[in-house]
Amino acid sequence: MGEGSVSTSGTASGRPRLVDVAERAGVSTATASLVLRGRPGPSGATSDAVRTAAAELGYRPDRTASLLARHRSHLLGVLLDVTSPFHAELVRALDDEAGERGLDLVLSTVTRRRDEVQAAETLLDFRCEALAVLGPDMPAAALDALAASVPTVVVGREGTAHVPGVRVSDDRGLELAVDHLVSLGHRQIAFVDGPRGSIAAARRRGYRAAMQRHGLRTEADVLPGGATEVAGVEAARLLLERASADRPTAAVCFNDRCAIGLRDTVVRAGLALPGDLSVVGYDDSPLARLGTVDLTSVSQEPEQLARATVQRLAALLKGEATEPGDVVVSPRLVVRSSSAPPAAAR
Repeated sequence: MGEGSVSTSGTASGRPRLVDVAERAGVSTATASLVLRGRPGPSGATSDAVRTAAAELGYRPDRTASLLARHRSHLLGVLLDVTSPFHAELVRALDDEAGERGLDLVLSTVTRRRDEVQAAETLLDFRCEALAVLGPDMPAAALDALAASVPTVVVGREGTAHVPGVRVSDDRGLELAVDHLVSLGHRQIAFVDGPRGSIAAARRRGYRAAMQRHGLRTEADVLPGGATEVAGVEAARLLLERASADRPTAAVCFNDRCAIGLRDTVVRAGLALPGDLSVVGYDDSPLARLGTVDLTSVSQEPEQLARATVQRLAALLKGEATEPGDVVVSPRLVVRSSSAPPAAAR
């Protein structure tokens, strides 16, 4: 559903959702939730618009929302990296899902002066009822300590013995990227690695497995990288130092930011993209979708991740039994113009 559109059908079952009421009334889901819960804040005109929209759509709060409304704060804490475009998209999707259950988001981010543990403590200080921790680097023991205080879900990486995870299959995402490039005729495919941690390890594992499956194990080429544009710039410089015959014809990067840094550097050096080098990113971020970038990328399906995260947190808040293990979402490859057959194959 595009920006500014109005839905009258709600979910696939036809039941109108809070987000549909908010769109019709021209307010945020948080504001609509406040009005329908009888909370102070919205003006009289806004309250009237929300109630009218709810009546027109036949909106009724679901049982989950009613149960969650009995809790004290109605606040869902989200720990994120404010520099990550993917985290920004995920927060937007989380807000829609949380609003459906009468919850508002409180955001806390890691900064130069606050590490992840301190950022999480801020959320606890706000008396958040539950926490969604996005792509953290903190060890399992620290996550377990959070879960001892409040229901917690980790998003984007494997969970722990006490903290369920909601994530995409990162190794499968890299396999999709390699499969795509091999289908175009590439054999020299590099992987620009990410920062230390389980997420990069999973993507690296998927890259190696796909290369081996295609009989390209000896061509596997892992370059040091990271999660930022600067990391992509440094990886590109390593490639440019090689003789042209020794350079890969394609590169899969840890994320879109890294891919864009690499892309910019090789283009500035005079290489044609994708003629001399096909580039694939990971996250399918808004930057990847820009017409001037048009980056082939692996989507982590943020709406599915958000839905699964809030559902799991709702179950934890109600004390319901859940399936053991992580919720794993299938990634999706979005093909754009940054990938094409290698020049020799044309």
